[in-house]
Amino acid sequence: MKVAKLPSTKYALTNFIYLNPKDANKFAASKYIVVQGDVQRIYCYEGIPDMEEGSVGFNQIQRGCLNVSLGQVVSLSVFPEPRGARNFASEISWVVGFQKPKSPEKSFKVELLEEVLHLSFSNQMFVVGQDVAMDVAGTTLKFKVSAISCLEIDGDEDTALRTEMGILIKKTVFNFTKAKDSAIKISGQAKQTTEALFGPHFNFEQMGIGGLDKEFGAIFRRAFASRVFPADVVEKLGIQHVKGLLLYGPPGTGKTLIARKIGEMLNARPPKLVNGPEILNKYVGQSEENIRLLFQDAEREYKEKGEESELHIIIFDELDAICKERGTGAGGGTGVGDTVVNQLLSKLDGVDRINNVLVIGMTNRKDMIDEALLRPGRLEVHMEIGLPDERGRVQILKIHTAKMRSSNYMDDSVNIEELASLTKNYSGAEIEGLVKSATSFALNRQIDASNLKKPDPNKIRVVRDDFLNALQDVRPAFGVPEDTLAAHIRNGIIDYSPDFVQVFNSGKLFIQQVQNSDRTPVISLLLAGKPGAGKTALAVKWAIDSGFPFIKMLSPDNFVGYTEIARVNKINKAFEDAYKSKASLIIVDEIERLLDYTHMGPRFSNTVLQALLVLFKKHPPKNQKLLIIGTTSNLDVLREMSFLSSCNSVLEIPSLTSGQDVCNVLNQLGQFSTEDLKLISRNFSGAIEIKPLLTLAETAIQASGGTLGDRFLEVYKQTKYS
Repeated sequence: MKVAKLPSTKYALTNFIYLNPKDANKFAASKYIVVQGDVQRIYCYEGIPDMEEGSVGFNQIQRGCLNVSLGQVVSLSVFPEPRGARNFASEISWVVGFQKPKSPEKSFKVELLEEVLHLSFSNQMFVVGQDVAMDVAGTTLKFKVSAISCLEIDGDEDTALRTEMGILIKKTVFNFTKAKDSAIKISGQAKQTTEALFGPHFNFEQMGIGGLDKEFGAIFRRAFASRVFPADVVEKLGIQHVKGLLLYGPPGTGKTLIARKIGEMLNARPPKLVNGPEILNKYVGQSEENIRLLFQDAEREYKEKGEESELHIIIFDELDAICKERGTGAGGGTGVGDTVVNQLLSKLDGVDRINNVLVIGMTNRKDMIDEALLRPGRLEVHMEIGLPDERGRVQILKIHTAKMRSSNYMDDSVNIEELASLTKNYSGAEIEGLVKSATSFALNRQIDASNLKKPDPNKIRVVRDDFLNALQDVRPAFGVPEDTLAAHIRNGIIDYSPDFVQVFNSGKLFIQQVQNSDRTPVISLLLAGKPGAGKTALAVKWAIDSGFPFIKMLSPDNFVGYTEIARVNKINKAFEDAYKSKASLIIVDEIERLLDYTHMGPRFSNTVLQALLVLFKKHPPKNQKLLIIGTTSNLDVLREMSFLSSCNSVLEIPSLTSGQDVCNVLNQLGQFSTEDLKLISRNFSGAIEIKPLLTLAETAIQASGGTLGDRFLEVYKQTKYS
C-alpha cells in the first residue's frame, strides 16, 4: 500500500495507522498489523473514510521509524492476536525528550507520564527502538522504547524476561530516563533525572573482549553500580561515586583494551585517551596545565548541570610515567613529576570536588605509583588484569579466529579447546600473535617461490598443524623456557641407587603437595650435594615433569657483572612474575655462587642473602601456588648463614660409593659389555659423582688399548676421585 499523510492532526498522537474502511476489513482477523518498510514495526489500526483506498496513513514519527517517505509502497500483513504472558510487557523503559529540539526547560512528574501513557497506548504493541509522540500537559513529548521485559512463568514463580517487543497493559510498569542533551526534567518518586548509563545491549565477545568476565563484574560493582541509581538515592545513602580506577598487570593482558571498551559500552561522552608521557612538556607549568585541561569540560558541565551532567571518562595509559612516588627525583630533577602528581590529586579529590568524572589509569608497575593517588577518593579501585585462565583463553581464541571461521578459512581439524589447554600462561596479546603466526604458515603454503603469480585465496586453509607450529614460534613471557631447561638434562636421569630413587620420589611428592594442598601454597626445597652430583639436572627434571605453567631458573651465569642491588632486583622480579601465574616453580641454582661466597675471609653478599631469606618464605597471593627449589654444593656454609630455616626440607643427593652404583650408570650408556661391568664392579673403590663419572666413561670410550673396562679403571685411577 502507498504511504500517505494523516487527514487530520487529531490522529497524529494516537500511534495508530489509518486505512480506508474497505482496506481495514481485509485485516479484521487481528487488531495488529505488521508494516514492512526498511524496518519492521507492529501497529494497531483503524479504518476512517477520510483515507483513500489503497493508502495507509502514518504520522511523521512513524514514517521516521520505518524509514519510508510519502508515496512509497509498503507491505502490510496481519499479526496474530498474541496469547500467553510472554507477549505482555511487565516493564517498559522509555527515553523521554521534547519533540521540538531546543525547547526550554520543563519538569514533568512521573505519575503524570504514567497516567497519560496508559490512557493513550493501552493494548498497543511496542518494539525496542520504537518512537512515539504524546501530548502531556500541552507539550508534545517524544518517547523512545529502550527496553522491554515480559513475564516468564516457570512453575510457581514469575520471572522477568528481557524481550524485543511486548503489549502495554494496565499492569505494565514504566521506567523513565531523560534523553541526551534534552532540557526536560522528570520528577517524582523515583527521581529518574539522569540518562541510562549503559546501553540496552552490549556483548563482551562482540566487543572483542575475552577472558575478563570476572574483572568486568568487579569493575561494574565497584565503579559503576552507584551511577546506575538516581542521584537522590545516592544522596540518601550518603556516599560518593567512585572517581578513579587503576588497572595493573603484566603487559599484553588487555588493560588498554578494557579502558577503551568501557567507553564504548557506556552512554557517556567519548573518553579522553591520554598516553602518560604526552602530559609532560618542556615549558615550566605546561605539564600541570595539560592535567587541568583534561578536567576542564567536566568541571564546566558540572557547574551548569550539577548531578545531571554526563559522565566524563579520562583514560591515562602508562600512568607510572607521570605519577611516580614523589620525592624520588622523577622529572629530571626539576620537580615537575611531583607537581604533576599534586595537580592530579587536587583534581580528583580537592576542594572543588566534582562527581561527573571517572579517571582510569593503566600501568605495568603499580609499585611505582605514588601512594596518595591510590587511596579512597582517588584511584581507589585497584583491579589486577592477570593472565587468562583456560576458559578465558577459549574466549580470546574464538574472538581472534571469528573472521577466519566465518570466512571458511579455518579447517575443522582446529580445536579451540585443545589450543586453550596448550597455551598456558599466554596473555591475550600473545594469543593474538599465535593466531597471526598460524595464519602465516597457511599463507606461505600457497606461495610458490618459482612462480610468484597471484596465489589463489580460495585454497587458504588454516589447519591444526599451523597452530602447533605457531606454538613454537610464539612463546609466552611467563612460560617455560623449554630449550634452556632441556640443555641441563641432555643425558637424562639415571636411577643409580635406592638412596637416589628415594630423593627423586621425595621431590615429586613435594610437587604433588604444592599442586593439591590448599594449606601449603609455598614450599621451598633445598637440594644439596657435592659438585657434579646432578643437582641442577634433577631440579630441572622435576620442573619439566611438574607441568607448572610458569618455570623460572635463576643461575649465577645470569648475574655476571650485576651489582648487589641489581641482583636483588632481578631476583625479586622473578618472584613477582611467578606470582602472576596460578602455579609457578622457581629454581635458584648454586645459591652460594649467587651470594658471592668465598671461603677466604669468608665473604658473601648479605644483601642478596637477606633477599633470598625473605622470598623463600613469602606467601604468594591468594589462590596461587609456588614451589622453590634451591641447589647448593656447600650445605655447611648455608647452615651457618641460617639459610636452612627458610627451607621446608633439605634433600641430599648421594654419591656413587659402590661398584654396583657405578655399573648401573655405565650400563645405561650401552658401550660397556657384561665382562667390563663385572671387572669395574670388582675393582671400583672410593666415591664419585655422576657428572664426573660420565666424563670419565666418555674418556675411556675414546681411548685405545685393552678392554673398555680396563681403560675405564686406568682413567679412574689417574683422577682425584680414586
